[in-house]
Amino acid sequence: MDPKETTPSNALEAEIRLIETMSLQELRTVWKARWGLAPRFRSADLLRRLIAWRLQTEVFGDLDDDTRMRLRRSAIPQPTGLPPGSRLTREYQGKLHQVDVGEHTFNYQGATYRSLSAIARKITGTRWNGPRFFGLRDVAVAS
Repeated sequence: MDPKETTPSNALEAEIRLIETMSLQELRTVWKARWGLAPRFRSADLLRRLIAWRLQTEVFGDLDDDTRMRLRRSAIPQPTGLPPGSRLTREYQGKLHQVDVGEHTFNYQGATYRSLSAIARKITGTRWNGPRFFGLRDVAVAS
């Protein structure tokens, strides 16, 4: 096989080398041309990585459903720094909201959630960073 022969893998490598040299604005232009509205990242490196991943999935395919399911199951719950049994309270639009912290879950209004962000979204109707919504961002939590 001729090493200069163009294969999907060679074309992919060339395209990834090209995006490594692009500015954030150029990366956004590439994204828009291929997939529509570009993410609003401020990091060229992050957008570069996402474009490279998208290009690779186009050539080699994405994860199959079984692999996705195993990855979800094997995900390690992230510690919040809050001991189980803690209660978070937040007033939002004149209503008091309380969340009980479990071992790896959160309980709000009789339902169990895996993240504070899901609860913040339920309360506000918009996407929020859960720890920020509940005032935990940049706050030292004693162990």
